[in-house]
Amino acid sequence: MIFILAIGNSAVSQINGITAAGESEELIKFTPPADAEYLFYDRPECIEAIPITPSGSPTPAIVTKASKILVGFPVLVTRVGSIASPSVPYFFISDSQGKDIRTESGVPEINEILEKSSILADEVFNADDEVMLAESIPGGTTTAMAILRSLGYDSVSSSSMSRNPVSLKLKVVEDALKRVGDIGRNEVLRELGDPVLAFLYGFTRRFRGKVYLAGGTQMLAVAALLNSDGLNQATIVTTKYVIADKTATFTRTANEIGSPFVEAKIDLSFSRYPGIREYEKGIVKEGVGAGGAYYLASTTGFTNKEIVDKIDNLYSDLIGE
Repeated sequence: MIFILAIGNSAVSQINGITAAGESEELIKFTPPADAEYLFYDRPECIEAIPITPSGSPTPAIVTKASKILVGFPVLVTRVGSIASPSVPYFFISDSQGKDIRTESGVPEINEILEKSSILADEVFNADDEVMLAESIPGGTTTAMAILRSLGYDSVSSSSMSRNPVSLKLKVVEDALKRVGDIGRNEVLRELGDPVLAFLYGFTRRFRGKVYLAGGTQMLAVAALLNSDGLNQATIVTTKYVIADKTATFTRTANEIGSPFVEAKIDLSFSRYPGIREYEKGIVKEGVGAGGAYYLASTTGFTNKEIVDKIDNLYSDLIGE
């Protein structure tokens, strides 16, 4: 199994109140490369600390990193429109950030991204016949929601916040759908998506082996796009926090699409640290393939306690305890 993390940025994340994927509006821009760097280094290099929410909960990359250390699965990074490049080796797909879908096409470089995604899918298949795709792009659940609604699904996305800003997301999506009007299926991703979604779709569409989509609403959007092409569905693996989110429609939407999914039954209530235990209250929920990575660790034989202990040890190292 190869774990592939796609990182990018979108102007949608700069809409006030749309995401908690960073301590401040300025630091949110560096969350994607920081997430990638943290999977390989003791701490990120593009910012001084790992990304945290405004309330102090650490990035879900800490779950992914703990699982990576325990299992030893390889990680590849693809840069797909991130503002800053990570200081780890990565595959370059694009450095063009996603646009504000309310006012312009979200992914004007869609053809280039799809072409390069297909090339990478062909080459990775020669190395392994199973991949797990993950993402780090603040604001990505909103663009995913726009795609799902454009394709006819009455979907509401989850949020990195404990209180899902549903009304704000609906207004953004409504404005975007009003801008594009009645568009063809082939234009949905260009107009309403983001670069990371474009990569995930392009790679999965082309890859000839088994694909696991590690994430929540964004992966539902990928599944919906594949379904509109008449293609077989990849399996989504997400955390229990996404599935339990009563403000969102993950299970219903997955069933409508016909997308198989697996619940990663992570339990962080045993953590020594309040910021990590906050996940149990609906903070963060998912990202950086946390659910998929946890699933790999748990199905390899590691217990929840062993995984949480590793998460706590990593966090202890970060704060200097």
